[in-house]
Amino acid sequence: MRRLLRWTAAVAATLLMAGCGGSSDGSGSGDEGKGPGSAPPSAPRSSGSPATDLPSSLTQQHLDWRRCKATGSASAPGDDWRCATLKVPLDWSEPDGRTIGLALIRAQATGGDRIGSLLFNFGGPGGSGVSTIPYFSATVSALRERYDLVSWDPRGVAGSEGVRCRGDREIQAAETVDATPDTPAEEKAYFQDAADFGKGCQKAAGRLMAHVSTTDTARDMDLMRQVLGDDELHYFGLSYGTELGGVYAHLFPRRVGRLVLDGVVDPAADTAGHAQNQARGFQRALDDYLKSTGQDPEQGSRHIADLLKRLDAKPLPTSSGRKLTQTLATTGIILPLYSETGWPRLTNALKSAQRGDGSELLALADEYNDRDSSGHYGTMSHSQRVISCLDERQRPTPAETKRRLAEFERISPVFGDFLGWDTAGWCHDWPVPGQFDTPEVSAPGAAPILLVGNTGDPATPFEGTRRMVGELGKGVGVQLTWKGEGHTAYGNGSDCVDSTVNAYLLNGTLPKDGKVCS
Repeated sequence: MRRLLRWTAAVAATLLMAGCGGSSDGSGSGDEGKGPGSAPPSAPRSSGSPATDLPSSLTQQHLDWRRCKATGSASAPGDDWRCATLKVPLDWSEPDGRTIGLALIRAQATGGDRIGSLLFNFGGPGGSGVSTIPYFSATVSALRERYDLVSWDPRGVAGSEGVRCRGDREIQAAETVDATPDTPAEEKAYFQDAADFGKGCQKAAGRLMAHVSTTDTARDMDLMRQVLGDDELHYFGLSYGTELGGVYAHLFPRRVGRLVLDGVVDPAADTAGHAQNQARGFQRALDDYLKSTGQDPEQGSRHIADLLKRLDAKPLPTSSGRKLTQTLATTGIILPLYSETGWPRLTNALKSAQRGDGSELLALADEYNDRDSSGHYGTMSHSQRVISCLDERQRPTPAETKRRLAEFERISPVFGDFLGWDTAGWCHDWPVPGQFDTPEVSAPGAAPILLVGNTGDPATPFEGTRRMVGELGKGVGVQLTWKGEGHTAYGNGSDCVDSTVNAYLLNGTLPKDGKVCS
């Protein structure tokens, strides 16, 4: 459970699922999507190139926007929102072949001077845009004056052929597997559990398993752009959504409109590099949290690491009857570090655990793991794993991981062991090969792209913003820095950040490269 690129609101919104229905048969009522633009240009792809021209059945499809439906116990979003389904090729190298449906959601622009559609990806990978954007709409209300606000469930996610690799009972049973194995028996159980998870994904996903990559989704975005009637793509990507935006810019540099990437993923980091980046980022956030409570970071981290070691030997009881294991406790500590507003909950949870009650840390872990009070788990982590394991070619072996553990533990005494082991376990014995070592995001000739980096970001440390600027190429990336806390920057309390981003998206006004908001 390493993949910590989730954006904060996406984590919360998975507990408040709102659904989307509709069809793409063109039978239509009310406000249909506009006609297509031109077909996307051909571009290189790590697993083969798609056809240059797309069939008219895709490019000329009309979206049947209808009232969004409720799903499960969650109510439908408000009356401003409409949902539809976009047809895309299952395999982009066979555009005339089988198609799948992508769930879309839209709120139309409120002003008269409309620019076009603004697409949002909220991270994960595996986050549902359909369920998240209604809860984000107040934050971006100024942008709706000139844009239709649009989001979607990427392929393999929620309403777009979402993948469930395990049932609830299997997921809860797997909570007893030690994610930082100390004995040969624990190590065997850890890797067997990883292999079983992959087999469950393959059984559930079938052919889709090999067609949910970030590259596939970037191509989906360009078809979406055409069907929505836009000549250029305007896009707001958060967390993993920044990697997706960078890949899109590489594939379609001439289609780049106004792109904002907030909470930027380091595109130059490999599998171990990403895990080390996050170990640094979460340890840095933990240090800042400890300083805010008047504690010495080194001493406070040692106390937390000692607590985790005690839990490894003897899990704590909780009010639910379940046990707080070392792995669940680590997850519970991670969640409130995504936002400074979560720090008081972390204080209370740690105090309770030190007193022998694991209930509050378990509650935090359940929120991260998308487990509700009835014991039902969401599927975001399933989609996240299927997507990222298709993206990443590298498969560190247990032996390679063991050699790196000391380095991980030097980086973070609290999270290093957890994140180090995961480099081997996450995609262990995965049924399909990965596509690349690092994503290609170079975008020569693209319009300027605004990158927003938060110096206190735990999940996508600030250093990744600088590297993305360099990887995009000369004259493309424009960096905006916020000296803040928590994951991502926009909407997190900085008027400077929000007004700068809004000025770019609404008026095309770019800040000076390197601008700092404190």
